[in-house]
Amino acid sequence: MPTLRALRFLTLLVLAMVGLPAVGHASDGPRFIRIGTGGIGGTYFPVGGLIANAISSPPGGVSCELGGSCGVAGVIATAVSTQGSVENADLVSRRRLDMGLCQADIAHDITLAAGAFSGKPALANLRAIGTLFDEQIHIVVRRDDAIRSLTELKGRRVSLGEPGSGTRVTTTKLFAAVDITPQNLDVILEPVDAAGDGLVENRLAAFAIVGGYPIAAISHAAERLPVTLLAIGGDVAASFRRQHSFYTGAVIPAGTYAGVGATPTIAVAALLVVAAEMDEDLVYNITRALWDPRNAKTLTAGAADRRFRLSRALEGVSIGLHSGAARFYGEIGLRPAGEL
Repeated sequence: MPTLRALRFLTLLVLAMVGLPAVGHASDGPRFIRIGTGGIGGTYFPVGGLIANAISSPPGGVSCELGGSCGVAGVIATAVSTQGSVENADLVSRRRLDMGLCQADIAHDITLAAGAFSGKPALANLRAIGTLFDEQIHIVVRRDDAIRSLTELKGRRVSLGEPGSGTRVTTTKLFAAVDITPQNLDVILEPVDAAGDGLVENRLAAFAIVGGYPIAAISHAAERLPVTLLAIGGDVAASFRRQHSFYTGAVIPAGTYAGVGATPTIAVAALLVVAAEMDEDLVYNITRALWDPRNAKTLTAGAADRRFRLSRALEGVSIGLHSGAARFYGEIGLRPAGEL
């Protein structure tokens, strides 16, 4: 059975071989949609695959009414492994990917060139299709280590995700809230599956990932050695949430990972984003297919705690909606909070 790292390599190899421009299709042929996700061991890649299945309906396939796909007629979507939110936003904005998953905090700051992206070009054409699920901040440590709080990470080697990940940006912001800076932390930037291996092999003291539980790389590490999650609650969480928008309190339930008890943490919405230039009718049809009740079973397969809910599709949306998505929500009477 291939390792998580091998699967990631194969995915990137396929992407390099394809090298297609965004949303290319003949007038009577299929529409190819590429969805930017994240590392193989995280949340985004498997969720991206579920979304690809839900919105696809290849030419000549069995109709939805006869038990076939309930996606968009002629669409063939594929999940592409990437470094995560930051890279997805960049590639979608430049139309190198058609859609992408992105943390709400990252989407907001990167469209305004704010926060960690201050001084960089604003990705002003980024638009949202909606909120998919909540992501939780996970800080994973060995149970046989003495680390039991964020401040005890000072001076230790910690993986904060890949360079283009939302994890790197969000956890750097969180650590700054408890006076942990890059200068007093030995930071490693690597894929989450490699970080899991590093923890097991005692090359790392901890690794972080922002994602919807359960996260495969953490589950895999917990099967090989006892691990625990650092609590992010109390005054630290309250202060952080007061200072920064788009975050909510959350609890990772006991038993989500082998031997790990219930752990308070911070959550942020995961958005599905596209470029403003994407065809309005296409985005409308993708949004409608995404929330089609007949696709509910596909979207929740193997994702018990990543609950796609139409009723909360506009909760936590931090950037403007694409006009095609806004048209769909308007037709069903769903509007952003505060909008009459």
